[in-house]
Amino acid sequence: MKKPLHLIDASLYVFRAWHSMPDEFHDADGWPTNAVHGFARFLIELLERERPRHIVVAFDEALDSCFRNALYPAYKANRAPAPPELKRQFAYCKALCDALGLVVLAHSDYEADDLIGSALHVARDHGHRGIIVSADKDLSQLLFEHDEQWDFARGQRWGMAGVKARHGVEAHQIADYLALSGDAIDNIPGVPGIGAKTAAVLLAHFGSLDALLERIDEVPYLRFRGAAQAAIKLRQHREQALLCRQLSTIALDAPLTGFMPPFLRNQADAATLIALCEAMRFGPLTRKRLQAVTDVDLTASSNPS
Repeated sequence: MKKPLHLIDASLYVFRAWHSMPDEFHDADGWPTNAVHGFARFLIELLERERPRHIVVAFDEALDSCFRNALYPAYKANRAPAPPELKRQFAYCKALCDALGLVVLAHSDYEADDLIGSALHVARDHGHRGIIVSADKDLSQLLFEHDEQWDFARGQRWGMAGVKARHGVEAHQIADYLALSGDAIDNIPGVPGIGAKTAAVLLAHFGSLDALLERIDEVPYLRFRGAAQAAIKLRQHREQALLCRQLSTIALDAPLTGFMPPFLRNQADAATLIALCEAMRFGPLTRKRLQAVTDVDLTASSNPS
């Protein structure tokens, strides 16, 4: 039986907390801490439910310095930079994960997806299967037979076989699919005129982007509306499609900053965890739940929340 390795796309849940939690939490200096409180609740619930022994928490630090920006300067250029109030909270969220004894990965040249992919890639040889905690469709390309992806907020889990029902293509075709149809969230253009449905039809027929580009002459004879025009677009934008696949493909060789399998969860750092509880003004309920998953006495608190 393969051992589960939980791989958490942390930045997704920090941003979700930032947007969903009310702006009523502040530290002693008056800075907002709503994202930290929301992320802490998510993390506690996950630890309570799963009790993971092997866990990696990946953060995005390559917001404009990722290797993909060198390939395509417009990559993610449509995203506004995080405000100082949120950047400050990201640091606290990382510190919380560290204090809880979780393996924390971040790199200035690689995104969280790459760190998750690289950690899972090396862990497979040590008898692990991945449980990827994220709703991001890009990460579905990492799924092998025994892996799962978990949209924690919606309570939905799926494996490699469930990817096609969700996205119209197989797990191993996700990068090729995004290369053709593009990804507005990451500002990846894809091939103009090739939408999601057409991309799925083409990959169902040819199997891969490489096979499609080798056999473009067959495209006009396929039975879908606009097939002839699609062939023209593919010829015109061949190099762009290949570039977009580079942008969409998750790296499996990102540096893991000295961490290696089995990515065991360590003992909590009691002093740091207590200091964070004080600085973030965590209330008694949050402290009690943290105590339950760490065995660190955190219940002393004057905060009502």
